[in-house]
Amino acid sequence: MTEEIFIGKEAVQQLQELLQNRAFKKVVVLVDENTHRHCYPLLKNSLPQGHHVVHIKSGEENKNLATCEHVWRELTEQGLDRWSLLVNLGGGVLTDLGGFCASLYKRGIRFVNVPTTLLSQVDASVGGKTGIDFMGFKNHIGVFQEPVAVLVNPEFLQTLDLRQMKSGYAEVIKHWLITDGDMFQQQRHIGMFTEDWTDLIRHSIEIKSRVVTADPLENGLRKILNFGHTIGHAIESYFLEKPSQMLLHGEAIAAGMICEAWLSVQKGLLSQQELEQIETFISSIYEKVKIEASELTAISALCLHDKKNSGATINCTLLEKIGVAVYDKPVTLSEVENALRYYQTL
Repeated sequence: MTEEIFIGKEAVQQLQELLQNRAFKKVVVLVDENTHRHCYPLLKNSLPQGHHVVHIKSGEENKNLATCEHVWRELTEQGLDRWSLLVNLGGGVLTDLGGFCASLYKRGIRFVNVPTTLLSQVDASVGGKTGIDFMGFKNHIGVFQEPVAVLVNPEFLQTLDLRQMKSGYAEVIKHWLITDGDMFQQQRHIGMFTEDWTDLIRHSIEIKSRVVTADPLENGLRKILNFGHTIGHAIESYFLEKPSQMLLHGEAIAAGMICEAWLSVQKGLLSQQELEQIETFISSIYEKVKIEASELTAISALCLHDKKNSGATINCTLLEKIGVAVYDKPVTLSEVENALRYYQTL
């Protein structure tokens, strides 16, 4: 697992201590236009005077090789060697891409993640997965590489709009559904009405850290973290090619969780009552993704490219009950299409 994860208002200050204790020759900060404006000022005083800032464009559509080339060119022009540090200041797109760029540059330099969205704080920046989208497929190219540290400051969430918060909240819900049924039952009556996200963020990170520590390279148990993602990633990838209908990650995963919970019922795992609880809660927060009947086959086919698959078999993570997930459950294309068709009826 990651060497150190710091959570709380003092997390950013830990960067100063990290830089003092390690002899990094150069420090570069990766930002997008939003984090440069809203978050960089909160981090600047913790950075050495000679640091350099590299800018990329925000948005999933920019999580690609062209952006990586831009980053690698900047790192090269700044003369970074293998004893340099890249600080990724941003949401899941930026920490995924930044970690990927750092992992490949000169066969790997150290990097720190400073996640600024709820999605990246509870999920994307923790666990050592890095990557980019390729040929329309979500996270198709990537490597496992742990950051030196993850610095989680909930104050950054004040810079987000409600849609971004909802996107991150989908991963929080997922963590409850796969490992903590009691937390789900408690929180489904509360929803997103919380003033201090610190405890919820810490709880999610503890769940993910525990799973990743047991299975860092996703050979078994770590696959439970993919609940909602087989179909959710297919939905997200499909609409990635339709700019006017593009979804945030959590919006697609919310739909994917309903679909995969329904599949769990069809496989005789989850009860109908639990499915209804999941549907009611998720539907109270997220608008239904509009999927046309003519799009069902194309979306389903994208599941064939899921990284958990074995040959032509689509391996899905399903729920045995709320709080207990089971992985490597084979599903067919027709079952995926039926799950999407069911989702349409809600």
